[in-house]
Amino acid sequence: MATIVNTTEEEPMLAVVRFTAELAWADAGPEVADPEVTRLCLEAQEHILAGRWLDMASLMLASADLLLTSPSRVPDKDLECILSVICSLVTKVGSEDEALQITELICAKLTQQPDDKPALRLKVLFSLYNLLPSPYGKAFVYKKALEIATAGKAAECIIPSFKNIDSFVSEWGIGNLEQRELYLAIARILKDHKGMAKEYFNFLNKYLATFKGSDDDSATIGDAKEEAVAAIVEFVKSSTLFQCDLLNMPSVAQLEKDEKYQLVYELLKIFLTKRLDSYLEFQTANSALLKDYGLVHEECITKMRLMSLLDLSSRCSGEIPYSAIIEALQINDDEVEQWIVKAIAFKILDCRVDQLNQTIIVSRHTERIFGMPQWQGLRTKLGVWRGNIASAINTIRANKVSEEGTQGMQGLMIR
Repeated sequence: MATIVNTTEEEPMLAVVRFTAELAWADAGPEVADPEVTRLCLEAQEHILAGRWLDMASLMLASADLLLTSPSRVPDKDLECILSVICSLVTKVGSEDEALQITELICAKLTQQPDDKPALRLKVLFSLYNLLPSPYGKAFVYKKALEIATAGKAAECIIPSFKNIDSFVSEWGIGNLEQRELYLAIARILKDHKGMAKEYFNFLNKYLATFKGSDDDSATIGDAKEEAVAAIVEFVKSSTLFQCDLLNMPSVAQLEKDEKYQLVYELLKIFLTKRLDSYLEFQTANSALLKDYGLVHEECITKMRLMSLLDLSSRCSGEIPYSAIIEALQINDDEVEQWIVKAIAFKILDCRVDQLNQTIIVSRHTERIFGMPQWQGLRTKLGVWRGNIASAINTIRANKVSEEGTQGMQGLMIR
């Protein structure tokens, strides 16, 4: 097996061409193989001397095609080395357009037979990503990486990068439609991946939020119905999610008048705006629907009780009697504190229990929906806090002036 040794700047490229050409023509015998290998190496030298890097990329990829379609002929380390040398061509070009053309050629080769050594192909793509100066080129390569991860069932190789998507999108500067495609592709990767339900829900949200309800979306918003339903089901099913903005999204709101999905929308509305009694009434009439979507009635009751407690917290002026909790949650007298402790454990409620007066004093609670009214309420609170702080500062200053004046008068009297 030949080994590529880096002795000069150009030699790795020539070594790759020679190595791959020898493999390609190995079965033809030396009489045929040697002239072909020599011809390819001379052609490669001409491209290097002339700075024709796009032609060089085409030549190298054509020579390496046998390795990509039959990678078992070379060890993974050698294949990775060869592909990395080809990727390095994007650093030698004089324009971003040419770098993008080379990138497209490389990606076209790597996305062929994506289920064959997908982890290796992804590793090479990530190396190419890091070599590219163009934000557009980076976005293009990442999209291809998603395709390979999906087709090659290699989600574990790309999932760690999802936590950086927001910074990636900002760096790439891609538009709304491209973001929509990106978020949907990621959501589909996460859908069946164990332990990633919360991340799956978050990217469904990102995808659905790209539909603004404008005329530009009118032709495509219908395509989001399935994902809108999936997001609702994930929210209802989750035992840790108690707040979402789905109800205000045009892509979700369209379900309200949809003959097939209007009941799913109604279920979301119950969980975000109503209490346990409304859910129980819905369940009685639509138990088959819940089962069809994999929703467990007992789990829904548990979540709906916590949601009802949040509803009480938002409607009462900071103080909730035990009797109201018993009625809203449909529980026994001795279960009240158990549900309060559960809400505190989920970090959706901060409160003090007054057992003597059979009340709880709420200091903070999670809003089930955080829309414009909640933002306005927060703005009002901030305004009050700012006024209180300004008043305290003025009081301190007034006291300081008064104290300094008193000390001055005492000094005059001593003289």
